[in-house]
Amino acid sequence: MADSLHIVCPHCDGINRVPQAKLNADPNCGACHRPLFTGEPLALDAARFQRHLGKGELPLLVDFWAAWCGPCKMMAPVFAQAARQLEPQVRLIKINSEEEQPLSSQLGIRSIPTLILYKNSQEAARMSGAMDLGNLLAWARQYL
Repeated sequence: MADSLHIVCPHCDGINRVPQAKLNADPNCGACHRPLFTGEPLALDAARFQRHLGKGELPLLVDFWAAWCGPCKMMAPVFAQAARQLEPQVRLIKINSEEEQPLSSQLGIRSIPTLILYKNSQEAARMSGAMDLGNLLAWARQYL
């Protein structure tokens, strides 16, 4: 593993090189000076998702959801808790599949909620359906 990772800022989308040894030291963005890790999932559109996927080197755990989806609503607080436990090793992202239909179609999202874990910009795992926190963490960690 490299000594440093490229981390995309959750606020300004700037690219930051962060030494691995300092990931847990609450690093800030070199451009906007805001925290690189917020402990919360990021709500992204397709363009910002592509930037995080293509330019960042952290694994991404992406929740594809919709506002009308009951299981998605039940899973939202679980996903937020997972962000607090998995950052800074993983960036958690939420994408509204209704607002980003072309991306959802391109990625073959057939049901929601669907979680996709990306490593090295490639899909490493996919799971459809709501999960509790323990199952979500166990599922994600087996691929990290």
